[in-house]
Amino acid sequence: MAQAAPLYRLPCGACLDCDVRSMAVCAALEDDEVDALERIMISRSLEANQVLAEEGDPKTYVYTLTSGMLRLCSSLPDGRRQISGFLMPGDYLGLADDDVHTRTSEAVADAKLCAFPVRDMDGLVKVYPRLSERLHGMTRAALRHAQDNQMILGRLTPVERLASFLLVLSRRAREHKQPDNPVLLPMPRADIADYLGLTVETVSRSFTKLRNDGLIRLPDAHTAEIVDRDALSDLAGIEPH
Repeated sequence: MAQAAPLYRLPCGACLDCDVRSMAVCAALEDDEVDALERIMISRSLEANQVLAEEGDPKTYVYTLTSGMLRLCSSLPDGRRQISGFLMPGDYLGLADDDVHTRTSEAVADAKLCAFPVRDMDGLVKVYPRLSERLHGMTRAALRHAQDNQMILGRLTPVERLASFLLVLSRRAREHKQPDNPVLLPMPRADIADYLGLTVETVSRSFTKLRNDGLIRLPDAHTAEIVDRDALSDLAGIEPH
C-alpha cells in the first residue's frame, strides 16, 4: 500500500481560493458553521499517482479537493482497472453512507485536499442544518456526474465516447468556475482509455479523427481545444449549451 499522505492543520481559507470556496462544502455556510469546519479540518497533500484511499479501506475521513485532480478506480476480477470518474477542485469525496471506500482514489497530478474526520462531520451535520443541505446538494451533483458517466459509456463508437468525454469535462470546468475551453486533460491517455472502456491505441486514433475532422485542436498531450462545439455536440448527442 502507498505511503499515507501527510496531514497538517491549516485554516480553511488558506487552502481555498474564492472560486473553489464557492464550489466546496463550505459554500453558503454561515461564519460559525465555517469556523466549526475549520476546527475539525486537516489538510492533505498528494503527489502525482499517490493513493489517497484504497478500495475496501475503512472510511475515517471525508474530503474536499482544493487543487489538482483525483481519479476514482476499481479493480476488475480479471485484474484490469476501471476508472469510474475524475474529481475536480471543489468536489467532495465520501458522500455515500458506506463504512469503507468503495473505490480507490489516486492523485492524477499533485493535489491538495481538506480532510474531515467522519465522526466529527456527522456530528456537525446534526447541529447545522445548512451543512446537511449543502451535502445533500453535493450528493445530487454527484448523481448527475454518475449519469454523465453512464451516458458516455452508452455511446456506440469510440469517437462518440471521446466527444462526450470532452464535452462533459468542458461543462464541469464551467460549473467549477474554470475556463471551459481549451479542455485541460491532466490525466494520461491510459486513464482516458480505462475510463471509456477502450484501448490506449483506440483513444489516440479517436483524438486524431476529431482533430482531422476539424472539431478539436491538440496543442499538446494535455490540452484539447474545442473548435466546433456544435458539431462535436451533434456527434456526442449532447446539447451544446
